[in-house]
Amino acid sequence: MSNITRRDFVKVAGLATAAGAFGFSPAVLAGKGGKVVIVGGGIGGATAARYIKRADPSIDVTLIEANSHYYTCFMSNEVIGGERSMDSIKFGYDGLKRDGIKVIHDIATKVDAGAKKVITKGHGAIAYDRCIVSPGIDFRWEAIGGYDAGVAESKIPHAWKAGPQTVMLRKQLEAMPDGGRVIIVPPPNPFRCPPGPYERTCQIAWYLKKHKPRSKIIVLDPKEKFSKFGLFMQGWKRYYGYGTDKAMIEWLPPSKGGKVEAVDAGSMTVKAEVENFKGDVINIIPPQKAGKIAFASGLTNDKGWCPVDQATFESTIHKGVYVIGDASIAKPLPKSGYAANSEAKVCAAAVVASLQGKEPPVPSWVNTCYSIITPEDGISVAMVYRLGPDGKIMKVKGAGGLTPADSPAKYRKREVLYAHSWFNNITHDVFGS
Repeated sequence: MSNITRRDFVKVAGLATAAGAFGFSPAVLAGKGGKVVIVGGGIGGATAARYIKRADPSIDVTLIEANSHYYTCFMSNEVIGGERSMDSIKFGYDGLKRDGIKVIHDIATKVDAGAKKVITKGHGAIAYDRCIVSPGIDFRWEAIGGYDAGVAESKIPHAWKAGPQTVMLRKQLEAMPDGGRVIIVPPPNPFRCPPGPYERTCQIAWYLKKHKPRSKIIVLDPKEKFSKFGLFMQGWKRYYGYGTDKAMIEWLPPSKGGKVEAVDAGSMTVKAEVENFKGDVINIIPPQKAGKIAFASGLTNDKGWCPVDQATFESTIHKGVYVIGDASIAKPLPKSGYAANSEAKVCAAAVVASLQGKEPPVPSWVNTCYSIITPEDGISVAMVYRLGPDGKIMKVKGAGGLTPADSPAKYRKREVLYAHSWFNNITHDVFGS
């Protein structure tokens, strides 16, 4: 992007998305009320709650979330690498409560679309006029032999939902001797945060380079390529000797025996197609699917994701129920926090319009994804999307951009500053704190 800075792009694109999604000024709306129940208080759900209430204060908005605090997945790799604290990615719901949103900390077990009720463990059935489900992801535990939720919680963390496993993985790295081996197993597509496993590789490598320089990371990947492939490869070569006999990082795609079949937690051995790999620290990120409640509510297809009308994010299976975030089928939008935030605003506008008996506004979306290779070297990709004539999301030709491979050091350092600024801005937008 040569004519505007990346900061200007993100600012303008974010404002354009919000305005394009809503297409009106909240201050002049004629409220008609209605009740919206939102299941899931992550980035998608919390954003939807705030923007519905802003757009039409007469709407009764209830957010159901099991946990009293939310830990962002984005920037959690910095926690694992030792550059950030867990408290810095922890957010509560007081900001939403101040907005007039009712927050219920309970487990929602099912959306009964026929009865228009959300069933909860502790609060019974909660009626709605419209329901938004932001269920996040769950894991396909059957995909890797010997790996299940118990193993993940006790010995080999996935740390793909920020929280206790994030801390566990960090402590394992701290306890590992210099000269130890870290094994990282990324998931197949599609999955939450496509560049995430490779940024994590960078963050761990940076920690090891400073504190345990004789150590090594082996990435056993089920894919031949991944998001920001060229930029990550460049970073691995520049800082971690990738491709040399002194490389700290070794990446093995399927063509080089990287596809993992099983794990033996007792011996800390990962069994790949060609050979076995023994690790001191193992991080397996399993294949993914929509969160549990999406299945319980009959919102998923045979591939485990939720089909939606991409103009509004209303489920194509159950009318009056909307699905946003990682669980929804919104390609070419990635499964990312920023995409969830953008989807939530579009969905909020559609829900408000529906309750007011109006047509939904024409939507647009934006996504920016930052990855931090070192504390002074960041990379990013940005894209703007619109609704195509076929009713499907499409990229806006010529919009967005990717960090240039030949960008100078001062540019890369600025990308890290932008990443941290983006984090502060989006979490304030979502949680109001």
